[in-house]
Amino acid sequence: ARTWRQQSASARQLAVIDVDGTLAGTTGECREQMAMAYEGTWGYHPLMVSLANTQEVLAVVNRPGNNTSNANAARWMDYGVHWAREEAGFDEVLLRGDTAYALTTNFDRWTKDDVRFVFGIMAHSQFQIQAEALAEESWTAFDRNKDSDSGRRRQTNVRQREVENKGLKELVLEAEHIAEWDYTPHRARGTYRMIALRKTIKVVKGQARLEDEVRYFFYITNDWAIDAEDVVFEANDRCDQENLIAQLAGGVRALSAPVDNLMSNWAYMVMTALAWNLKAWWALWLPEQRRWREKHQSEKHLVLRMEFRTFLNAFIKIPCQIVRG
Repeated sequence: ARTWRQQSASARQLAVIDVDGTLAGTTGECREQMAMAYEGTWGYHPLMVSLANTQEVLAVVNRPGNNTSNANAARWMDYGVHWAREEAGFDEVLLRGDTAYALTTNFDRWTKDDVRFVFGIMAHSQFQIQAEALAEESWTAFDRNKDSDSGRRRQTNVRQREVENKGLKELVLEAEHIAEWDYTPHRARGTYRMIALRKTIKVVKGQARLEDEVRYFFYITNDWAIDAEDVVFEANDRCDQENLIAQLAGGVRALSAPVDNLMSNWAYMVMTALAWNLKAWWALWLPEQRRWREKHQSEKHLVLRMEFRTFLNAFIKIPCQIVRG
């Protein structure tokens, strides 16, 4: 928190807090409170609450493998909000999560506390019926690649050529459209924005085009100021948390569950996750002098996005070898 309070006011305008669960599998057979997860993995099912601004881990909560992804999640999401506002000094907080974390019983409370949120929400049949009943004029084209044209010539799509030559069936995204309406969940009293994303998927087999498929994705938010397109982009940006989980699993090995009970493995996860956080805090303490501000900011961003093993070699192992030599 002291590190964050040293940052500029612009850096502390918005704290984006992501939440997700991951599986920590183990081949051990005597781990206390280990259990089989939904897809057959034996081990634990830790909850990750992280700060997307710097990919810091705010909380890692170990749970038995058979726990649902959102078990006890609201408590730790509230902890992240409290930390961001009361300890780190952020002005605003945005919660993001997939469909498992659209905990509607908390929507009114979060809205009252001025906590913004963007969650995916399960594509229930009633949502699809309502989306299909909308007039075509209610849908607007959604182009997620409109600003990504680099001017470079696109290389030959070898995979596409092979699929056509062998007459394989393939799904190709043809178009995307978005629409929105007001929605009040059963377990809430407030009204929120329901954003529907309609994907039209072209089904081809060789050179022949089969019947198209239409799939719907839904997002819910209490932010009425941003555009519907930005709600979708915000929800998609949450996928960057998968990179953090990959670093915790393969970089600092926080999810290896090396000891014999749930509480000890939880402590191990916290201690090793601190190694990852120390990298972020060190980057935040890098100076930003006026003359070299742009250079220093780019260096800070470079370290924040650096993989843990690269950081370990560049800033710890190689300097230690030089000093020793």
